Amino acid sequence: MQALQFLNTPADKIRAEIATGGAISFARFMELALYCPDCGYYEKENKTIGQRGDFYTSVSVGPVFGNLLAFQFAEWLAERGTRNAERGASPVEIVEAGAHDGRLAKDILNWLKWHRPALLDQIEYGIVEPSARRQERQRETLGEFASRVRWVADLGSLGGDSNCAVSHPQLNGVIFCNELLDALPVHRLGWDARERDWYEWGVTMKDGDFAWARLPKTSHLSHRTLHVPPELREILPDGFTTEICPAAESWWRAAAGRLDRGRLVAIDYGLNAGEFFAPHRAGGTLRAYHRHRLSPEVLAHVGDQDLTAHVNFSALQAAGEASGLRTELLETQERFLTDIARRAWDEGSGFGPWTSTHTRQFQTLTHPEHLGRPFRVLVQVK
Repeated sequence: MQALQFLNTPADKIRAEIATGGAISFARFMELALYCPDCGYYEKENKTIGQRGDFYTSVSVGPVFGNLLAFQFAEWLAERGTRNAERGASPVEIVEAGAHDGRLAKDILNWLKWHRPALLDQIEYGIVEPSARRQERQRETLGEFASRVRWVADLGSLGGDSNCAVSHPQLNGVIFCNELLDALPVHRLGWDARERDWYEWGVTMKDGDFAWARLPKTSHLSHRTLHVPPELREILPDGFTTEICPAAESWWRAAAGRLDRGRLVAIDYGLNAGEFFAPHRAGGTLRAYHRHRLSPEVLAHVGDQDLTAHVNFSALQAAGEASGLRTELLETQERFLTDIARRAWDEGSGFGPWTSTHTRQFQTLTHPEHLGRPFRVLVQVK
């Protein structure tokens, strides 16, 4: 049994691919380490989030994050839901991609239940989740709202009647993700100052361990490399390292294509394009989290630690605008949540009583040294 289990680890699968075809891209390494269907990091039964896990999220701080999002979603959806009800149209939707264990969905739905019940009756909550194991955990968390929640395996299944054979269904409402895009597989690039061009770092085996290897230049990467302004090409140091995430841009375009009318929202660790070239980021933004400790050893503990890289919000913004969306805001989580809270504190807002517990959680969510500044929020509208 132990030998069989050993053969079913992400590290073993990566070794097998390298043995068969040579060095692989880091994106492939990250994909297998995190998302391998039977043994990846996110398939684990044990909890990876919170005090006993490997990292904190805004959701693990407490329910106020979901409460504030629900308040904002309610403002966006109230008028649209009323119009749809008057026309007898399908309900508006809130769609969450990357719902983890379902706690954020529960916080949002609970707030709507107690403070916007009429709106809740018009809403269908969709969860995009390709993993059957994670779906099962989410169903356990959301048992109370089982009749209100619908699961789909991919973005292409969103919108319209789940029993209707429509080739490209679209939806009215909100599609959002919280800490999803920073965990999508990234390609790791290095700068060759002499050639003034990027090359790709891959992963190989050396003395029995995983090691970095410079991959040969291929057309596979040529259309994905970062544009470097002429003035920066002159001074960018040799070996400067950064990441690109074609998967995040593809996901954003696909989500934009599912919207008929509504908003697309991303909340995540991230930067604008220029910030990736700051001198203190010469080693890139790729990092690992293991038991709340930040580690540069991203090739170690394969399948037992989280891997993440900052989201390029400039690239997402451009992808959305090219897909017909208009950018409504791009700002820090601190400013985004503070603006919502300012409206929620109004006596006539219907948010409910603001307690000392709310205040403590809000401070953690918005403090610049905690979660307020590292997280960015992008909202685009169609």
